[in-house]
Amino acid sequence: MDRLWAMKVFSRVVECGSFSKAAESLDLANATVTGCIRNLEKHLGVTLIQRNTRFLNLTDEGTLYFQRCLEVLRGVEQAEAEVRSKLGEVAGTIRVEAPVAIALSLVCPALPTFAKRHPSLSVAMSLMNKPQNIIEHGTDVALRMDQVDDADLVARPVYQARYVVCASPAWLAQNRLPASPRDLDPRACLGLLDEGRYVSRSWMFGRDGEQVEIRPQGPLNFNSTQALILAAIKGSGLIQVLDVFVNPHVAAGELERVYADWDTAGRTFYAVTPKARFVTPKVRAFIEFLSEVLDAQRATQHTAPVAIRSARGRRRR
Repeated sequence: MDRLWAMKVFSRVVECGSFSKAAESLDLANATVTGCIRNLEKHLGVTLIQRNTRFLNLTDEGTLYFQRCLEVLRGVEQAEAEVRSKLGEVAGTIRVEAPVAIALSLVCPALPTFAKRHPSLSVAMSLMNKPQNIIEHGTDVALRMDQVDDADLVARPVYQARYVVCASPAWLAQNRLPASPRDLDPRACLGLLDEGRYVSRSWMFGRDGEQVEIRPQGPLNFNSTQALILAAIKGSGLIQVLDVFVNPHVAAGELERVYADWDTAGRTFYAVTPKARFVTPKVRAFIEFLSEVLDAQRATQHTAPVAIRSARGRRRR
């Protein structure tokens, strides 16, 4: 039995949660996959997977073996990548994890360009807001917000985002904004809910030593940045979100920034990878690509017009 091949088949069954899906992804017959797992269990003398007609469950032994398989397969892949790197080849599969909002708004739309640039590399993209253990799940690169404190990981900063306040031009034309956010009506502010709670996050502003906190009390509140932006575009009120999410909408004229002369909090985006002596060509290529995508957003931010509305409702650009 080819144990390395059996490890690959077993890992794919676990990742897919199905023998048939694993067989399809590996371009194998169902019977081949089933027979491979049966022979592997016979070789090890343990049951790895408990299965019935509806679902699969890993045994304790299966869970341990799966983690070790990922380590072995990653080591083999890294060894191959080290050899390929001498020829500058970017190939194989790169497994990427990213928060849903930034993945859908920025990363995923740009992936076709990345795929054309590296035709020998395939991308497996996992979108989730709850970060997973990237080593256990075999993730090559994870996009995370804020610093990661883990000695087994390397976090490379790729973008410094700032919170900005926006609204649709139509809404701003119908509503007079006060000169200072201190005097904002909280009922005009749409909220972004805290994770797992029905409570909106506060908006924070600062200038010349003055600190202002606004707790949104508007008619709409979401736990989704994209839903919040869509509501603002439709004219429902003011929002405060990270610039990276609204820059395209500001550039397109769908939203206008206000109170741009006030300081707000920021978040740093990091490309997180398992610590390794050698950075594989595919990981290096993806991080470079990610930086390009985010830098393009930064350029959009600096070139887009910014509206600063006074208490009388006039605009100056």
